[in-house]
Amino acid sequence: MARVLSRFLFVVTFCWMMPSAQAASLTIAAAADLKFALAEVVEKFRVQHPADKVEVIYGSSGKFFTQIVNGAPFDLYFSADIAYPQKLASQGLTAGAAHPYAIGRIVLWGIGSEWAHLGLQDLPRSKVAKFAIANPQHAPYGLRAQQALQHAGVWEAMQPRLVLGENVAQSAQFVDSGAADAGVVALSLVLSPAMQGKGNWTLIPADWHEP
Repeated sequence: MARVLSRFLFVVTFCWMMPSAQAASLTIAAAADLKFALAEVVEKFRVQHPADKVEVIYGSSGKFFTQIVNGAPFDLYFSADIAYPQKLASQGLTAGAAHPYAIGRIVLWGIGSEWAHLGLQDLPRSKVAKFAIANPQHAPYGLRAQQALQHAGVWEAMQPRLVLGENVAQSAQFVDSGAADAGVVALSLVLSPAMQGKGNWTLIPADWHEP
């Protein structure tokens, strides 16, 4: 599992939500940016454990946190922000401590050739009419996008142009489909098989946002 996921740069944290690791049925809540990497891991698990049932639900880490607090029966929780599983552990809602898995990065991504040389600071002067990020209220990648835009000094100027996705995967879909001109998304998504080679992206410095 570590060998497969380490090819992607993102933060995932996990904690067991039930004491037994040998359940015949496993329900997993996972951050949206994990879809491509986790699918490979789950497929390998199914080959090795054909009698076990695995269901993966992808979405916003913040919304999953709220659902778990309210009693959602997830067995595993993969979050894009370690703070959420740490809060669950502090409330006694997990079978153990939360563990950081990797470090996530965000990128400025657009389909046109101009995105090979444009940076966040160039956005207000660009022709971008719609700019996609995940909702900062409940999506960790959205909050990191906001922090990066604030660091670049363009957050206020970009407010009228923002298109908010429910999670970072939806934000990437907005850009890919043309519903948005560009956006800040997870590096793991632009490197995924479905997105790799589409458009151009620029890695946003890690010190422009929280890890």
